[in-house]
Amino acid sequence: MFWEEPEDKSVITPSDDVVDLVFKTNCKALPVDHAYSLYQSVKQALPWIEAPGVGLHTIHVVASGNGWMRPEDPDELLYLSKRTRFSLRVPKERISDAEKLSGVELDVAGNKLTVYDMNIKQLESFETLFSRYLVADDDNDEEKFLADVFEQLKALDIHARKMMCGRETLIKSPDGEIKTRSLMLADLDDEASIKLQQTGLGSLQHMGCGLFIPHRGIKAVSNIDSGNEK
Repeated sequence: MFWEEPEDKSVITPSDDVVDLVFKTNCKALPVDHAYSLYQSVKQALPWIEAPGVGLHTIHVVASGNGWMRPEDPDELLYLSKRTRFSLRVPKERISDAEKLSGVELDVAGNKLTVYDMNIKQLESFETLFSRYLVADDDNDEEKFLADVFEQLKALDIHARKMMCGRETLIKSPDGEIKTRSLMLADLDDEASIKLQQTGLGSLQHMGCGLFIPHRGIKAVSNIDSGNEK
């Protein structure tokens, strides 16, 4: 963990240079690890999905509820509700192109996922941001991981005051398993918060890695899984 006390921060400022496109979904279930399959399916409809500035949010549900606990096995199924959403992060000039996805039925690891009713959500500045999956080197321990992140942020002219890495997750792909770690950044100023959401961090953003979402409090990152449900 890396911790430095903050300076005063400014107020929340919306931005529309990059936006999240949020689609309603119709899908019974998806495997826990569906990043590669979802990317491949979306790519058939949107071949530019790997373009710079474009990110694909994997689909999450709440960690627990009504006696149900989110499974840990990557091959087990997540059961989606009618409230579950699917999101893309795109530069504003890609919005009209992405509308082509509305109404498309995607095949995600043999499961039918229909997306429809697209809404545009502006990015806002939040002082605490969280990424579920950030690509990490195989030999990265926590200290080295945070040091690498610090240098990546420095290259973006973002000063990291508080960083906490959490759980390790392996994502399956045809080229082998991809090691990732979750990461929380706290006490970001407005400019840094917006920039980090717009640019992301690291590789494989088209598979949900390196994308940052707001988080409204500081917890152990290994226990955070707030989901995409609205």
